[in-house]
Amino acid sequence: MHMLNWDDLRLFLAVARSGRLTGAARVLGIDHTTVARRLTALESAIGSRLVERSPRGVTLTDAGNRMLAHAERIEAEILSASSQLGGEDARIVGSVRLATPEAFGTYLVAPHIARLHAAHPDLHLELIPESQYVNLTNREADLAVILNRPAAGPVVARKLVDYRLGLYASRTYLETHGPVTSANLTQHPFSWYIDELIDLPELRFLREVSADARTIFRSSSTAAQHAAVAGGLGVGILHVFAADQDPKLVRLLPEMEVRRNYWLAIHASQQRLPRIRAVASFLDDIIASQIGTF
Repeated sequence: MHMLNWDDLRLFLAVARSGRLTGAARVLGIDHTTVARRLTALESAIGSRLVERSPRGVTLTDAGNRMLAHAERIEAEILSASSQLGGEDARIVGSVRLATPEAFGTYLVAPHIARLHAAHPDLHLELIPESQYVNLTNREADLAVILNRPAAGPVVARKLVDYRLGLYASRTYLETHGPVTSANLTQHPFSWYIDELIDLPELRFLREVSADARTIFRSSSTAAQHAAVAGGLGVGILHVFAADQDPKLVRLLPEMEVRRNYWLAIHASQQRLPRIRAVASFLDDIIASQIGTF
């Protein structure tokens, strides 16, 4: 039986996380042909194919996914031991991929990245701000801010914060078209999602505000909806934590409000990794510093 060592596992983890031999080579600081040769040797030694290779990169086989789970648990223990034994001066290094809804990533995470970099200059954050389903089990991300608690799977989740969405229009639009009231709301043009492209049921909230809304602009991007309303299009249902900070916008009919939750989800095998904990702590700090805006 082949006895695995940490160098074998570290190489395999780099390949699995980057999805490409060249990407793994950059992480490890070696030539990609060396990565390919060592990976082939590892597969031969354990008697199982771990990846399927193609011109577009590599994908894990069933055996590769099982190996990944073991490798990440071992990595977590090694890094945890290094952190504890190294004391408070131990560095947090590596890459972390964070998936978030677009508004959360754009208006909350991105503006505060400098704070994370100052605290952990060797930690590299990859942000995916898209309002769509993310599968942590398939390693599409290391952490995910999501809109509901995961129903099943090897995922640890906790609520981050409740947030609100409200009706907004631009000051210039109101100066031209007059006040927006509950009686004339349906007469004003709306900015909204493309219904066919909404992956998450939590985003289907238009009817909670107006069942007869006249949508004339639709976008899968919340930032684009925000920009359209701020530019004078008409009315939109926007995130309060972002729209209240925009001097071009005015909050309308505050009694018409949508409430949702943000949750933080982490694959159970990665929750103890120092770099994962550092990003989770970073998100908690953002929430705490912005709590009055939600």
